[in-house]
Amino acid sequence: MSARTNDEEPGERSPAPPGPPPHPDGLSPAAPAAVAGGAAAAPGTTDERVTAVRRVGAQRSARPARAASESAAATAPPTAVDPAADTALAVASVPPEAAPAEPTAGAAAADGGSEAGDPPRAEGSRRGAPAGPGAQEPGTHEPLGDDRVAAVRRVAAAGRRWRGVRLVGCAALLAVALTGGAIAFGAARDQGSVAVAASSSAVDPGALGSGDLDAGIAALQNHLRSQPRDAGSWATLGLAYVEQARTKGDPARYPQAEKALRRSLALAPGNDQALAGRAALAAARHDFKDALGWSDQALKRNPYSERALSSRIDALVELGRYTDAFRAARTADDRRPGVPVFTRYAYVYELRGDVTTARRVLEQALTAAASPGDVAYVAAQLGQLAWNQGKYTEALGYYARALAADENYLPALEGRARAQAATGRRDEAIEGLRTVVARYPLPGPLVELGELYEARGGAGDRARAREQYALVDAWIALARANGVNADLDTALAAAEHGDKAAALRAARAEWARRHTVHTADALAWALHVNGRDGEALGYARKATATGYRSAAFRYHRGMIELATGHTAAGRASLRAALKLNPGFSPLGAAAARKALEAAE
Repeated sequence: MSARTNDEEPGERSPAPPGPPPHPDGLSPAAPAAVAGGAAAAPGTTDERVTAVRRVGAQRSARPARAASESAAATAPPTAVDPAADTALAVASVPPEAAPAEPTAGAAAADGGSEAGDPPRAEGSRRGAPAGPGAQEPGTHEPLGDDRVAAVRRVAAAGRRWRGVRLVGCAALLAVALTGGAIAFGAARDQGSVAVAASSSAVDPGALGSGDLDAGIAALQNHLRSQPRDAGSWATLGLAYVEQARTKGDPARYPQAEKALRRSLALAPGNDQALAGRAALAAARHDFKDALGWSDQALKRNPYSERALSSRIDALVELGRYTDAFRAARTADDRRPGVPVFTRYAYVYELRGDVTTARRVLEQALTAAASPGDVAYVAAQLGQLAWNQGKYTEALGYYARALAADENYLPALEGRARAQAATGRRDEAIEGLRTVVARYPLPGPLVELGELYEARGGAGDRARAREQYALVDAWIALARANGVNADLDTALAAAEHGDKAAALRAARAEWARRHTVHTADALAWALHVNGRDGEALGYARKATATGYRSAAFRYHRGMIELATGHTAAGRASLRAALKLNPGFSPLGAAAARKALEAAE
């Protein structure tokens, strides 16, 4: 089955979207993270959660050396058949909650970093030494010394109490976006990795594909202690760490993933599974230039690697190369049609403003979905697409279908809360997002929850909102410390709820790396909140140039147009935003209505 639409002849190519100008979080909705399964315990109040995690963080800071040494000793294999493997497994086996993985803040690199693994950072942000060749080993770092980082690490660790982690979706939000749409992390569900693991007796085939990811990782670690030269299992372990980092919102796993993937390539140079894993890791760290390079290398070895084909689409999308992304999606559809490719194809169409075709391709993917995980993933994508168009009842229906397949699927829980908020069910939305952030403390849902508290305006709500925004800052610091480029997250969150100057620095740095509709919008808004509307207008127009239907983008453009004296255009943009998705933001929608009334 192919995702190619009926109105396209085999030899034709639809016109590519024009010029620069996508994304949430910068990750693409085409590839959200897979989700932790298992029964969700009700989170405590925000006050209790923050107090508890800070207390645990303070206790951990008092004993970093002892915890790291004891954990490493406890997990070392009894016989060091291969010294390199012995060291890698000793480090890889240390759970983040047992031994701090934060690098020291004093080892910060100069702004700009390297293209391969040291992402640029905004001035003044806290950051440890980048993970990569020559970097300090994970599990042996000094604590970051920031209680907020310890809080986020502890919140992420809470998710480890649920053991039913399912490896069923493509990575992101980023999803999601992070931030408004899941940024495409790579095809985390490529079956090739599972096959390699099974063939080496490293792990039951179901353990990574549909069962407990933590148990699968433990099985791989045990296998590699006795078979340390199994390159395929090292690659599978690296990919599992990437997925674990995404499903638990804990970027401390990325250095461990890099170590395992490097080990695989050292044992079997050029093996396509590890190369595709490096692509997925680079994309997860928002290093899309490297993600593209690793994908291309993997495809030279194996032109039919589903993971590499999917990661290549993701990288091109997130670099703003939409024409190339469309062609890559067609190639992937010809070679490996299936759910990972269909969902990416749909997102490419959505970026071009062709929502009808995007919906048709996603419905085709839903029909093709064979597992509960795939059903949950695709149904949640259809829910997001419907919500973007202001079709809240339709969105809630798709989210219900996703949750019927997997009641703990976090992107569906987050999306349902967003749709509930848009339909006036604010208290239900707040409770839903509290459940999400207790297990998945990423910037997107944290900001959404903070804004819902602000919009409700009850006793203590302003303080609760501030706590969510503080946790965003802490997550960004932790992400940077583990090699993740978090400039887009910084720009989006800080422009509304933090240091506006830092938001502008981060947005400029991200625009220098990649020209997408999402980076254009982030830069436009950061310029606006810093009073530089004349410069902002050009970027706001770039953000809407492809036809991508985003109410938030229209709102930002309308406010900038009003500020620059383009009153008629500003009113038109604000009306368009509210017509498309009247509940696009708890605070933004109200601000748009107020500005429109004042401009009439």
